[in-house]
Amino acid sequence: MDFDTPHDLGWKRCFEQQLLISEMQDCIVARVGAHLGSQVLLLSASEELTLPIALTEPCGEVTVGDWLLLDALTHRGIRRLERDSLIARKAAGEQAKSQLIAANIDTLFIVSSCNHDFNFSRLERYLALASEAQVDSVVVLTKSDLAEDSDLLRQQASHLKSGLIVEMVDARDSQQVSVLSDWCRMNQTVAIVGSSGVGKSTLAMSLGAETLKTQGIREDDSKGRHTTTTRSIHRLNSGGLLIDTPGMRELQLADCEEGVAEVFDEIIELAQSCRFRNCGHNGDPGCAVQDAIERGELSPRRLKNYLKLQSEQARNSQSLHERRQESRKLGQFYKSVLASKQRHRDLDK
Repeated sequence: MDFDTPHDLGWKRCFEQQLLISEMQDCIVARVGAHLGSQVLLLSASEELTLPIALTEPCGEVTVGDWLLLDALTHRGIRRLERDSLIARKAAGEQAKSQLIAANIDTLFIVSSCNHDFNFSRLERYLALASEAQVDSVVVLTKSDLAEDSDLLRQQASHLKSGLIVEMVDARDSQQVSVLSDWCRMNQTVAIVGSSGVGKSTLAMSLGAETLKTQGIREDDSKGRHTTTTRSIHRLNSGGLLIDTPGMRELQLADCEEGVAEVFDEIIELAQSCRFRNCGHNGDPGCAVQDAIERGELSPRRLKNYLKLQSEQARNSQSLHERRQESRKLGQFYKSVLASKQRHRDLDK
């Protein structure tokens, strides 16, 4: 990929303000373009660098979209610039660990096909993730020919969050996909998320990204066969940047309280009228939320998923916090042991 200026890579004033004048003159600023096993692809206005992860370790944990400051001579990482936004989830499985998905993005394209994959509750998870990161979200529905009433799905999806934009496209048709071009302008970065097989890579190619490896999907359950295996940045015809991501089979939320509240804002508003401040909305007397369900103004599914996501993110957040505390204590222990050994060595001299 050829980039003439840092702005072609999504460089913004909020990043420039973090640099000293001397750093702007003597260092390289590069954006993480992809993880390649034990190496990281870095993109700058003048060159592409493929560095071993060991060289970027001083910058801490990095993800695609991050901006790194490098020593101009050794290319060793100096630090990671503060992120403008970060999409992250709890890592799949039982391990209490967060997984970074993409950094410094402006818009999240949440892709779902109108077949087995379509699921309102899953869309709400992605929307909460985007809201927590304070990035715009656009739901993109594909394969409308596989739905009995695709227009109804679109209308219902648009009600999942206040002001949500839902676009229905044929991911293979670049003319239809052009409705997304406003979010893909120069100096803008979008990320595509969704299940495997919904057409994310096909959509990316129709937007002008370089040819991406795609495979078919299984007809019995509409699941893809790992069409994308790494997160990577691609330049688009309209001048913007796109981060393609692998399909997610599991999306657990953590540290996402504000995101959940924003997606389910009508429930938060109703809860203000409940008789008890600690109302659980599950059979409590004087519950305004349950009253709205009985009047047909709120979907029972909507409340069920809200309570589920609220509980899940709180539980996972606690687990991650406890793990961080344990890691911090372990680090302090190691430091004390090393300091003690050094004191003994000094006394023996």
